[in-house]
Amino acid sequence: MWPKTIRLFLRLLSCQTKSSTTNGFVVRLVTNRACSLGGMAAAFALCAAALIFAAPAGAQDDSAAQVLAAEGQVSVWRNGQAWALFEGNSVAVGQTIITGDDGFAQLETSDGSTFLVYPDSRVVFRKNPGSLSDLIDIFLGRVKVSIRRFGGLPNPHRIFSPTAVISVRGTIFDVAVAEDETTTVSVEEGLVGVEHRLMPRGAETPVSAGQSLTVYPSSPLAQAGVDKLKVAQVAEDAARIAASIWQRVARTNTPTGGSSPTGGSLPGDTPAPPAPLPGDTEAPEAPSPPPAP
Repeated sequence: MWPKTIRLFLRLLSCQTKSSTTNGFVVRLVTNRACSLGGMAAAFALCAAALIFAAPAGAQDDSAAQVLAAEGQVSVWRNGQAWALFEGNSVAVGQTIITGDDGFAQLETSDGSTFLVYPDSRVVFRKNPGSLSDLIDIFLGRVKVSIRRFGGLPNPHRIFSPTAVISVRGTIFDVAVAEDETTTVSVEEGLVGVEHRLMPRGAETPVSAGQSLTVYPSSPLAQAGVDKLKVAQVAEDAARIAASIWQRVARTNTPTGGSSPTGGSLPGDTPAPPAPLPGDTEAPEAPSPPPAP
């Protein structure tokens, strides 16, 4: 492509013209066919295409989310299997983040917005790659989302659950999805608009700071109503979960990053170390056997 593009561009720059006088005005006419309007348009189009395809591959990384923190069982579903997720890793568009009962992860997008994934959650990052405003789809568990605003201007994003569509302009809020797909939206700061995904009625229900709204799979949104009492309960619950996570991490000395889930142990058993996921280079070593009596 490059040789052809360069030749056309050089022809464009070296158009041959001739002068003629009409009613006292000097008119310069293009004489060679390569410099016709069609030729000039083709040259510009080819040059633009060449510049686009020659852009560095790294420019596409702006669509990925960066992992700011990861503790406990955290993984990303990639290439048909779960891979351990660590601080400093990135999650690409369309990939699924999975946390175990002691795992959480905080991620940041290119515009500075963040989302915190709580334990026992399953979240898809930008499931709709054609729209950067569609941030995450949460299928189970809980997330805390903080949308950054620039100079006080709106920064539109949408969050999806199986039963709700949450539209935000710049705010901090929680979304929790139960196993029966019931969705609870609790706003800490700012304002969000919530619409029933299964029973849309063409209008959003506003939820402001200090309010929460529960969306049930089989009930219209109008019957749900905004609840002002659940926010304190959700905040207390979130704080209790965070404290429990940090206590587990401190007690078990779990290294940063994800690990595969393990079953429970019987009283007196020595807990088996979690089996490493692909890419889990920081999995704990197996404990030494106890000395013989």
